[in-house]
Amino acid sequence: MEENFEFSFENPEYRHKYWHTCSHVMAQAVKRLWPEVKLAIGPAIDEGWYYDLYSPFAFTPDHMEKIEAEMRKICKEKLKLERFELPRAEALEFMKDEPFKVELINDLPEDEAISFYRQGEFTDLCAGPHLDSTGRIKGNAIKLLACNASYWRGDANRESLQRIYGIAFPKKEELDAYVTRLEEAKKRDHRRIGKDMQLFMTDDLVGRGMPMFLPRGYTIWRELENYIRDKELKLGYQHVMTPCVGTVELYKTSGHWDHYKENMFPAMQVDEETYVLRPMNCPHHMMIYANQPHSYRNLPLRIGEIAHDFRYEASGALKGIERGRHFCQNDAHLFVTPEQIKDEVSKVCDLIFECYKDFGITDYRCVLSLRDPADKVKYHPDDEMWETAEQALREVLVELGIDFTEEIGEAAFYGPKLDVNVRPAVGAEYTLSTCQLDFCLPAKFKLTYIDRDGSEKTPVVLHRAILGSLDRFMAYLIEETMGAFPTWIAPDQVKVMTITDRVNDYALSVTEKLCALGVRAEADLRNEKIGYKIREHQSMKVPYMLVIGDKEAENGEVSVRTREGKTATMSADAFAEAIAAEIKSKSLTLTIGE
Repeated sequence: MEENFEFSFENPEYRHKYWHTCSHVMAQAVKRLWPEVKLAIGPAIDEGWYYDLYSPFAFTPDHMEKIEAEMRKICKEKLKLERFELPRAEALEFMKDEPFKVELINDLPEDEAISFYRQGEFTDLCAGPHLDSTGRIKGNAIKLLACNASYWRGDANRESLQRIYGIAFPKKEELDAYVTRLEEAKKRDHRRIGKDMQLFMTDDLVGRGMPMFLPRGYTIWRELENYIRDKELKLGYQHVMTPCVGTVELYKTSGHWDHYKENMFPAMQVDEETYVLRPMNCPHHMMIYANQPHSYRNLPLRIGEIAHDFRYEASGALKGIERGRHFCQNDAHLFVTPEQIKDEVSKVCDLIFECYKDFGITDYRCVLSLRDPADKVKYHPDDEMWETAEQALREVLVELGIDFTEEIGEAAFYGPKLDVNVRPAVGAEYTLSTCQLDFCLPAKFKLTYIDRDGSEKTPVVLHRAILGSLDRFMAYLIEETMGAFPTWIAPDQVKVMTITDRVNDYALSVTEKLCALGVRAEADLRNEKIGYKIREHQSMKVPYMLVIGDKEAENGEVSVRTREGKTATMSADAFAEAIAAEIKSKSLTLTIGE
């Protein structure tokens, strides 16, 4: 029998009610077990729910097991959820033993109804909605995932709380599959791999969301930078370097101050001027264009930069190098005539998909991100400009034969954009590449060019990022490869290992030969067992390990071992030639060995 969509977990509204009800069941379980714990808030979120709790003790895994068991009991009790309302005075009296609920009630508007949901002996302040019974929840398909610290209302000066996260599904098999995905995600988490492989680090003394790349990680970062810069140079891009700060007036001119201020770091007063750390680079590039007159003859002008940017991200949103407060964008701004829009968007798309092919990225989708016409605050207020820009980009994508979906409310404040969203091995999809069409900023900065008829015109700007931020792109690669990078990106490409000190000179000569070809090779002459050396370098995902003993030194050979465990014996010259070719071709797989 076909499932009614209204009560299907595929229905986002039903799923939200299911998880919201689970949060109340969890709170009820906590209050049954430890009545002294005070309740804060417990919303449904994108995946599951959480509840913030004020407790005299720290919740441990043992506590979590007890809560889960009590939740299962509550589900079996099939308690009816009943909504009711109380006048403000009665609501305050009813919640007098729950200080956080009292504060929430006091903050509600005078004319707003104060609603509660009751299930058995438990009642919570809540606007809903909820399921009609705790019996709707599958007790053996509930799992509490983690307990983290939080602050009441996100304010570090307020009470410190404990936030318990949970997930639930209508079927236990669905929960099991979800837990399996979580375990896979942990294995692939770029933060864990980055630490284990000594790629990057963070320290609160430096600042949250301010990752620092270690030598091995910066090697990967530098390879990505060189890769995309070389691509852009061949396409006629001109690279610049601009400051990491700008005046508030610069961002008022661009419109970012009005539309993006909450995502920017606080302003700094220096002498008579007020500066901010830049969240993006377009205003600087607008000023570079404005620095000299332009003719249609020298358009398109393609200005590129690997630029350091800073954005204020909420602490809960920070995630290693995937989302930080400092990052480096593979940014560029293309100044074009209206007639050049289609050709330049086409070239940007070609570059995106060429890069994806080079990195083996095949699971992605294209999104035409449009404004929400009802949002009069987020977007630049010019209906005619928006209609022109959106239709122009839509027509270009259709003519190019690019499959895309449209999403309302995802545009930049100044114009529509093409977003290319990747689906990683684990976790939700996110945007790597973007191409944004902008009729707004060129006019704000009074940019012009002389057209072929001698008239003064305003150029159109394409904002585009191919690798997005190098930081996020690197995080994506780490999680996709689990640190087993293609040889050309790998921080250490070859380790030359000796079995005996007698072959040290030969090992060093092999290493020098490889380094002379641009291979990142290093000799490991330590007086350790060869098995220990192999295991150590294999754990660091080194593509190739060369084992050298008396026989290899005598014959001018190397015994090749890949990180995948494949082996081969060949001359040192043959290996050097083969790995140089593999690196040059940017092969996605290891090509040497049986």
